[in-house]
Parts: sequence; structure tokens; C-alpha cells
Amino acid sequence: MNVNSADHAHALRELQGLRESIDNVDAALIHLLAERFKFTQSVGRLKAEHGLPPADLEREARQIKRLRALAEESHLDPEFAEKFLNFIVAEVIHHHERIAADTGSTPVVAAD
Repeated sequence: MNVNSADHAHALRELQGLRESIDNVDAALIHLLAERFKFTQSVGRLKAEHGLPPADLEREARQIKRLRALAEESHLDPEFAEKFLNFIVAEVIHHHERIAADTGSTPVVAAD
């Protein structure tokens, strides 16, 4: 396929611009995740202080349902959104378990 040099140069500039946009979104995602984890750390400390279990399966189910709907509205694959949320929730639960262990907290209500 013959591509003239002007078209090639234009494509490279467009590619660079798109990649810069992706980099900006990636940075925003990292900052948002950091902010989210600040809140979940507070939740973990509160749960540990009151002997609450690290996991809340009812909330997780509601969140999955809500985020799948948001994904559909945003034209994002709901399966991907659910996998992403499950990954984050697993990490949050791990943090909550670690906080509970560090504080010597024993859940009053057993996790499902």
C-alpha cells in the first residue's frame, strides 16, 4: 500500500494526539482510584473499630448492578465493568482484612 508522506505525517500527528489523550485519561484514572482507596481505607478502619466484616455482599451486588447499568449507558462492555469492579472490591476487602488484623478486630457478624 502506497501512502504519501503528507498522509503518513498527518497520521503520526493524529496518533500522537490520541495517545496523549489516552495518557491523560490514564492519569485521571490513577488519581480517581487513589481517591477511592482513601475512602475505602476509612471504611476499613470504621469497620474494624466496630467489629464489622470486611466484605458486604449485599452492597457489592448493588454496586455491580449499578455499575453494569452505567457501563451500558456509556457504551462500555458491562462484563468488563463488572470484572474491573470485582478486581477493585477484592483489593478493598484485602485492605479491610489487613486493617482488621492490624487492629486486632474480630467481626461481630461473620462475612458471607
